[in-house]
Amino acid sequence: MLMSVIVPCYNEEENVPVFYEELLKNTPFFEAEGLELEIIYIDDGSKDDTAAQVRRLHERDPRVHLVSFSRNFGKEAGIYAGFQKSKGDYVVMMDADLQDPPSLLPEMFSYIKQGYDSVATRRVSRKGEPPIRSFFARMFYKLMNKISKTEIVDGARDYRLMTRQVVDSILSMCEYNRFTKGIFGWVGFETKWLEYENVERAHGETKWSFWKLFLYSLDGITAFSTVPLAISSIMGVVFCFVAFVVILALIVKNLIYHDPVAGWPSLVCIILLVSGIQLFCVGILGQYLSKTYLEVKRRPIYLVKEEL
Repeated sequence: MLMSVIVPCYNEEENVPVFYEELLKNTPFFEAEGLELEIIYIDDGSKDDTAAQVRRLHERDPRVHLVSFSRNFGKEAGIYAGFQKSKGDYVVMMDADLQDPPSLLPEMFSYIKQGYDSVATRRVSRKGEPPIRSFFARMFYKLMNKISKTEIVDGARDYRLMTRQVVDSILSMCEYNRFTKGIFGWVGFETKWLEYENVERAHGETKWSFWKLFLYSLDGITAFSTVPLAISSIMGVVFCFVAFVVILALIVKNLIYHDPVAGWPSLVCIILLVSGIQLFCVGILGQYLSKTYLEVKRRPIYLVKEEL
């Protein structure tokens, strides 16, 4: 049996060899289970020597493979490429920064042998993260689980061991705008969740800024929920009803009290409020339209510059 280890990388030259050595500490486990190994590093257009480090490992160990993109296409493209290039009966996806501990692999594989289709991991703490970032992350998971039929577990990592059937199901979803956490939930299958404490990066700093995470959350919402469109429609109906009631009240007031309508400041505030609501709703529609636009162009999810 073959196990494929997918390792998306972006500017991880220091972590590439460290991850390799840490993974090989599980060699007795791989041998005991009769598992051959292939390690697929996906270089997502790194600007440092990430690809060179992988080449050196490939010269020492032919089980190490390199797929290097022509530019930075994003982690989602790296994950998809790794799934496409993998040949294993079992596939595990891990980050190169060692925040996904390779030491969990024996326990994860034991659940696969028990009949689970995939074994996923989630962090029970966010130690080391800024509090404001942790707060918004929790709010995002709560929001997604309320507005989407696809379950997304709070603290879920991309670190996941899967059977070939699960990987093939994910590959059948060839959409351009990808949100892997949602895709994992959408394909279903029986999943075992493992909890562990947050682990600090081995070297370097995270590539995910608050702004990038915010845009990524928008991708998740538009990919797995149409509730924002429904909200914009409901807001339109509510404002029409309020406007109709106010018009009737003003007419009655003028007929009974002969009081002319006055107060341009309040009128300006109302116009600004309604205009803002309209632009907000148009923006929601624009988000979905932009995703549709990117899908219909059918551009490749990634382009490969070099492959070993």
